Amino acid sequence: MTANVNLAAAMERSGLSQGELASCLNQRIEALTGKPGALSDRHVRHWLTGKTRWPHKRQRIVLKAEFGVSAEELGFIPPPRRTPALSEDDDVRRRAFTTATASLTAAALLPAHLSSGASRVGMVDANRLEENFARLVAADAATGLTVGLETRAVAHAQHALDLMAVGHASERVRRRLYFLAAAFTGTALWAALDRMETARAGRHLDRGLRLARLSGDGGMEMRMWGHAALLHLQQRQFPDALAAAQMGREAQVCRRDPLFRSLAAARLAGVQSGAGERAAAVRTLGQAEVAYGRANPEQLRPAYMDFYDRAEFEGLAGIVMMRLGRNEESEAHLHRALSGLRPDYHRNRVYYTVLLATTQLRQGDADAACATALMELPDDPDSLSGRTKALFARFDQDLTTKAAGAHFVTEWADRYPRGGIA
Repeated sequence: MTANVNLAAAMERSGLSQGELASCLNQRIEALTGKPGALSDRHVRHWLTGKTRWPHKRQRIVLKAEFGVSAEELGFIPPPRRTPALSEDDDVRRRAFTTATASLTAAALLPAHLSSGASRVGMVDANRLEENFARLVAADAATGLTVGLETRAVAHAQHALDLMAVGHASERVRRRLYFLAAAFTGTALWAALDRMETARAGRHLDRGLRLARLSGDGGMEMRMWGHAALLHLQQRQFPDALAAAQMGREAQVCRRDPLFRSLAAARLAGVQSGAGERAAAVRTLGQAEVAYGRANPEQLRPAYMDFYDRAEFEGLAGIVMMRLGRNEESEAHLHRALSGLRPDYHRNRVYYTVLLATTQLRQGDADAACATALMELPDDPDSLSGRTKALFARFDQDLTTKAAGAHFVTEWADRYPRGGIA
């Protein structure tokens, strides 16, 4: 479904999350009707993804009151039977706001006046975008990237390109804007991968690789190849996954910075273990650990590398060992990952907790596995992202099969009566 990028842009400008917008609209509905509104973040999510293309009349009224523009200008599309005859001027204005695109036009996000003048784009404009990129990276670490955050990332990527289209920029600024466009596109790509939506991820990847090359930044290109490897792994295209991971490892930045080299090697080991290349996976993982030990943790690096610390290395190592069937070693790595994981990395904590429970179950300790999983899992498995949700579903199926009748499995079934099936 086509994302409603116009609504996403309006929310971005207002600083509203999905839940906050629902709350604001409910208050307006109450002022309008005398009864509280019943909108939730789910309604807003459906608007953003395009699942709901035309809200109810009352909702359109309060949306207009909230943002000061019509429903059509917010990107909503009326059903054909309700579309009134439009004058030529109205038709032009409507098309400007409702054209189905995967990005934002300059009019949607560009400031009224560029920071460095009416016709020149400077580093001040790029720095503002970079601050927003850091916020998106932090949001991903805390909760995972939602559809709304993915849409915002796409919007910001287009905004970086629009800046160059409407104003003059030096070569240095242009390269920085291409870098930021690639960075935001990579974040949108990661969001789609995290939800295992491979078709959209592929479209983000094609654009992201092109932008990374235009930026001339080897680190950004390495990031894209790493995401490409995961995409091909999800599609079970092992030769392509191996080739992409190897491209990432051969990036020039890996020769200059051991931390990049370590991450690229750890990702390659993950692909090798998934493809059944056991000896190569163990050897490459060892190289990743050696490189990590040589990296300077105080060195200044891009925001997208902030996540890769010792805990993350241990988590990736745990995945490699699990895929190789070395569950005791996997469990040890995952314990270290969870003990060192930063408190605000909630999404990764849930993911590695389910992995740890899976390793324990595979070693025959179903009781401990159940207790481990319950420590971090939410009451509603539908709130989990695609990768974590799929892992949870497999764990639930294996647990109820291997320990049927055990008291702790009965307690588990009481908490998750639908199991891992959404």
